[in-house]
Amino acid sequence: MSKKSIQVTDIFLAILAVLLISVSFYQTWLGLDQIFGPASFIIALVLSFLLLFLIWMIRTAKVEGRTTSNLVGIYLFIASFCFIANFNALYTRFMKTDIYTTELRDINERFNNLEADVQSKLSYKYNKETAQDIEIKKKQMMEQIKDPGNKGIGTRAQSLIRDIEKLTGQKVDFLTPVANDYDDLAERMGLQVDNMISDLSPEEKALKTDINNAVLKWNKKIQDLLLLSKKEKDDLSQGLIDDSLSEYNKLGNRAHSVLGDDKFKFTPEISKTQDVGKIGFAFDHAVKNFGMYQFVVLMGCILLDFVIVIIVLLATPGSGNSSNNSSIFSSSKRNGKVLIAKN
Repeated sequence: MSKKSIQVTDIFLAILAVLLISVSFYQTWLGLDQIFGPASFIIALVLSFLLLFLIWMIRTAKVEGRTTSNLVGIYLFIASFCFIANFNALYTRFMKTDIYTTELRDINERFNNLEADVQSKLSYKYNKETAQDIEIKKKQMMEQIKDPGNKGIGTRAQSLIRDIEKLTGQKVDFLTPVANDYDDLAERMGLQVDNMISDLSPEEKALKTDINNAVLKWNKKIQDLLLLSKKEKDDLSQGLIDDSLSEYNKLGNRAHSVLGDDKFKFTPEISKTQDVGKIGFAFDHAVKNFGMYQFVVLMGCILLDFVIVIIVLLATPGSGNSSNNSSIFSSSKRNGKVLIAKN
């Protein structure tokens, strides 16, 4: 009985299989963590050992000339679980910052739309166009008063006030800061302009002021967070998203209550990022936003879990001398009888 020696191909395939399955094991562990918690390590380890064992079985069966279809089917079934977990882990890791950034910018836009929508539903002494122009000038005046480089009612702020006076036909009083609090001065000057142009109830005035303040506050907080490092954004974004959406929903519901259902309809928003890290979210987000990056992650996961079995099938020679059982790494020579003509 002859003893079969280990070939270079065997060593190459063994190293390749261990490398790919090891990476797959780690990503599977991370991807299953949100479902199984600490048990995900054991589950990922068992799945990885099963894949390695099946690869060895497939190669052995191919060498001995036995059918490999059943073994390949089992391998594909088990590898599918690893593929799902791998995709979740890789996609979440590399896309988390972009997902959070998109959500924060959407919230920023929601606050701006809420402010514009409520503004359009309030009652003003002037037509809509004029009221919008006055509102723009008022905001510019308030920002100018708070400008750290030129605080107070300076030349630029006075120019904006004159523009407001032309639009309203009314005189704007120059107020003075209290204890050098220019933020307070800006708010009081803004409130003065609001009182000049609006026929608002106390509830509407309070609503308008609170929404304006919320827009300024969350726009600044969101912009400041987006300037942080990737790790800081990943750590802090969800908390900021939850807090900002909570205030957004409170203001929206309050606007609905103050303005009435006929004037203003509001649907509360929920965070789209609460499920980041969950398997369902990763696939749903990838499908809805499919592009080059999603394609690369998909191909990477397929490479980790499925390419090794294809390589094993192609690189393993079968039994016998049939050309159908040859390996892509094996070479065949034509053997035949040479007929020598006799003289």
